Amino acid sequence: MAAWRRAGGAVLRVLVVWAVSTLTMLVLAGALPDFRLQSADGDTATTIGITAALGAGAFGLLSALVWPLLVRALLLVPALVLGLLVFFLNGSLLLLALALLPDYRGEADPRTAVVVAAAMSAASSAASTFLAVRDDRAYRRRLARLADRRWRRSGRRRMPATPGTVFLQLDGLGHDVLLDAIAAPEGGEPLMPTVAAMCRDTHRLVPWHTDWSSQTGASQLGILHGSNEDVPAFRWYEKETGEVVISNRPSSAAQLQRRAAERSGVPGLLAHDGASRGNLFSGGAAQVALVLSVSARRGRHNRSRAGYFAYFSDPANATRTAVSFVAEVVREVVQSTRARLRGDSPRVPRGGLYPFIRAFATVVQRDVVVASVLGDILNGRTAVYADLVAYDEVAHHSGPRGRDTHQVLRRLDRSVGLIAKVAAQAPRPYRLVLLSDHGQSPGETFASHYGLTLEDLVRAGCGLPVSRRARHSASGAEARAAARAALHRPEDGHGAEPHWPAPTSDPVVLGSGNLGLVSFPGIPGRATREEIDRRHPALLRTLANHPGIGFLLVDSERHGPVVLGAGDSEHRLDTGEIVGEDPLEPYGPRAAGLVRRTARFPHAADIMVNSALDPATGAVHAFEEQIGSHGGLGGEQSRAFLLYPLLLSAPDADGEPVGAERIHRVLSGWLREAQAAPAVTAPFIPDRVPLR
Repeated sequence: MAAWRRAGGAVLRVLVVWAVSTLTMLVLAGALPDFRLQSADGDTATTIGITAALGAGAFGLLSALVWPLLVRALLLVPALVLGLLVFFLNGSLLLLALALLPDYRGEADPRTAVVVAAAMSAASSAASTFLAVRDDRAYRRRLARLADRRWRRSGRRRMPATPGTVFLQLDGLGHDVLLDAIAAPEGGEPLMPTVAAMCRDTHRLVPWHTDWSSQTGASQLGILHGSNEDVPAFRWYEKETGEVVISNRPSSAAQLQRRAAERSGVPGLLAHDGASRGNLFSGGAAQVALVLSVSARRGRHNRSRAGYFAYFSDPANATRTAVSFVAEVVREVVQSTRARLRGDSPRVPRGGLYPFIRAFATVVQRDVVVASVLGDILNGRTAVYADLVAYDEVAHHSGPRGRDTHQVLRRLDRSVGLIAKVAAQAPRPYRLVLLSDHGQSPGETFASHYGLTLEDLVRAGCGLPVSRRARHSASGAEARAAARAALHRPEDGHGAEPHWPAPTSDPVVLGSGNLGLVSFPGIPGRATREEIDRRHPALLRTLANHPGIGFLLVDSERHGPVVLGAGDSEHRLDTGEIVGEDPLEPYGPRAAGLVRRTARFPHAADIMVNSALDPATGAVHAFEEQIGSHGGLGGEQSRAFLLYPLLLSAPDADGEPVGAERIHRVLSGWLREAQAAPAVTAPFIPDRVPLR
């Protein structure tokens, strides 16, 4: 009887969706002059209704049968191109459905067909979602189709009784910004009501302090693989190969992942029945989607792009995301125009491809990653780690607390609520942990504030000619690399980081947020302070005394690693001896230990440059084109957050862990606790958040 009831319910849902699609088609036929459902001589209302029903049925069958085949074939082309083709493909299916109608009763202009197909997909999606939400089993089945099927083919017959864990990384969202977002204004609602309710009722919020290299490459590598040793920045020059390693370049990410696995000796945070979604690194997971370190691979075993097919194989998802993508591009153009008319300062250029990169980060990447996580939950995976990059990308160009970022935080909050809702319907209990990899610090760019780039300043200190046309480092935002991978252009071979020939007399100058790196390819090994002074007597003092620079790290033949500040001040890290004022004092009590650790890295640059910090505002000066930046020390960029269920053990005795490797140990400990505790409290379910 239960089987018959399920079958009857499925048939009823199909009939209701068919009826809604038929009604939508009739309304559009009456409203659009270039769309008709009757013969040239006219038809009765009954005949038109039957024609609409046949057309809606044919369109539904084609969408169910042909669309997944088209999407799988089109995975050979860039995913962003697929997003732009969604409307054309949907319209083509409608034209084909109309061509199947008897006596040529169906006809539409190609442009009108695109509109009709989009409207019908939206209507059928809304109807099926409404019905599925009322039927938990149907909703589970619908979302489970978004996940890959490897778990089902693994031979496991029983769902584990132990709780699973979802780690959701809100990229770039600092602890202090999150505090503001969950604080309720007088008489109002918090910016992130779901997260605010979690903090109030079921979870505990604590900060954690990043390494000196406060960026996703170092943080996520340490979190997922247990080691971020020898990752001095987002990008750095390696003398032995003459190449620049860039954390969000797929070949570099794969190399960093291999190095971390060798150093840590552990398989990764997600090695046991784990899934990695939207990350730079896999974490040892067997199931990966949109993971940069494997995106350059090809072949049967590469699943890095599986998330795109799983998501876009549903034409309703494809249509909805495509519409949201276009709306986000328009929103960015409007917001950037308003900012320019208001004369907002600081401000960076937001033209070119940036509106499309932003739309990819805030719409496509978010939708695909969230759908993948929902599928993982409903398939009962033990550990899931997913990265949502939307806030980080927008904050780079609009500022960490800009008006634009508020909208992004609201949408991220809804994504968190949806994941929490679905976790309540999962076949095993789940624990939801939110965290970030770093924060962001505001501030005008170095080039804008001082009229020259860090490379200009270095060349001037070396007595080399300075180009009149400043060259800016490409943005280090993770969304750009994810978009390039989606476009099947994962390697940036023509950007601002070429392969320098070695040896060369010109210094290599790179920016990583407000952290700069200066290397001399003509000097073998790590150049010492004394060697730099012999070759370029004015350079170190030129840099250290510049008002936009806070401190330098160099290696000394006499004193080992030394931090240089303005006015001949020094902090000798090996002995702790300070000459003059301590250049690290404005950066907090942890600065010396973090800088000392980086000084031991084999690939630390000859000169590591950290920008100045305004103690009153927390502002820094990025060496890239970003008014919200991270990568070095100074301000809120170094304070990330952990939001974890109360039933888990505290991450540290003093409440603030230091370093991404420490976070790896904390998360690994929580996974072990989950395996030892099959009985857990009910998951958090926010009442106000709809399922879709």
